[in-house]
Amino acid sequence: MSTPLHGDVEQQGNLQLTSPAFDDGEPMPDSTGYVNENANPQLDISGVPAEADTLVLVLDDPDAQPVAGHTWDHWLAWDIDPDIGTIPEDWDAARAVEGYNDYVEQGYGGPSPPEGSHDYRFKLLALDSELEMPEETRKARLGSAIAMETEILAATQLVGTYEASQGTAF
Repeated sequence: MSTPLHGDVEQQGNLQLTSPAFDDGEPMPDSTGYVNENANPQLDISGVPAEADTLVLVLDDPDAQPVAGHTWDHWLAWDIDPDIGTIPEDWDAARAVEGYNDYVEQGYGGPSPPEGSHDYRFKLLALDSELEMPEETRKARLGSAIAMETEILAATQLVGTYEASQGTAF
C-alpha cells in the first residue's frame, strides 16, 4: 500500500529542510553512521505554514531494496512541534514521538549500507493535526493515518548519501 511516506516526497509549499552537515545529494558525515556515533545530523527547518499543528520526519533508504527486500526505515518521528526550527545533532526527541526503525530500535538508526553508496531520504511533512499514534507505530500505519486523518499542508525532502566505506557494514 502506498502512503504519503512511501517513495519520494514532492515539494509542496515553502517548507524547507537543510543541514549544515551536508548539502542535498551530498555525503553525510561519518558520525551519522549506525556503526559510528549513530548521531542524527543537525536539520534546519523553515517555511512551516502558520496553520501547521505538527511535523513528521522520516529517514529511509530506498537503495536497501535489493538486499533487505524493502525500503529500510532508519528514523520515524512525529508530533514534532512545528516551531522547532532546528533538530539538533543527536537529538533527544523528548517532546515528540519516535517510532521504531528497521533495526527494531526506537529512534534514529543511522546509515549502514552493505556495499557502495546509498541515498538516504529525509522526508518532512507539515500537518494540520497531531497524529497521537503510539511509538510502536510503523511507517505504513503512520502513512495511512496521515492519508486518512490529516491534511498535508507542506512537504519537502533532503537527500544525503553514505558510503559503505564510511563505517563497517551492519
